[in-house]
Amino acid sequence: MTNTSPRYYDAHPVDAYHRAWELLQGQQPREAIKLLDPAIETEPDSSSLRTLRAWAYFQSAQLQRAETELAGLVDDCPTDVWARFALGRVLERQSKYADALPHLRLAAVMSGDAEHEAGVLRVERRLAESGATSFDDLV
Repeated sequence: MTNTSPRYYDAHPVDAYHRAWELLQGQQPREAIKLLDPAIETEPDSSSLRTLRAWAYFQSAQLQRAETELAGLVDDCPTDVWARFALGRVLERQSKYADALPHLRLAAVMSGDAEHEAGVLRVERRLAESGATSFDDLV
């Protein structure tokens, strides 16, 4: 009989990446984090492992941890569209609309993706509705 449970303590970083990807696809972010943490200890500069962990934090609503991880990824690579958009979304989910807006705008401009553009409009609307700023000031 084969044991198919993840081995959190000794997985090679490449194996951890592939298994964590599968777990995230299966909506099992906490299991993915358990697998990724030791792999990132082994390879702390791996942006791919850190990106998956940020995704896992986001999926499991660990928004502060996701924000910290994504901010580090954006600092390391300001042109990483996925990390920038994800950081904007994490900030948005925490109702930090003014902080989210620049990241969402940059992601939208860099990618031209309609989903990214919709995120900009959604956050601009929330800022205006909250009275934090007017629609005229958002341009």
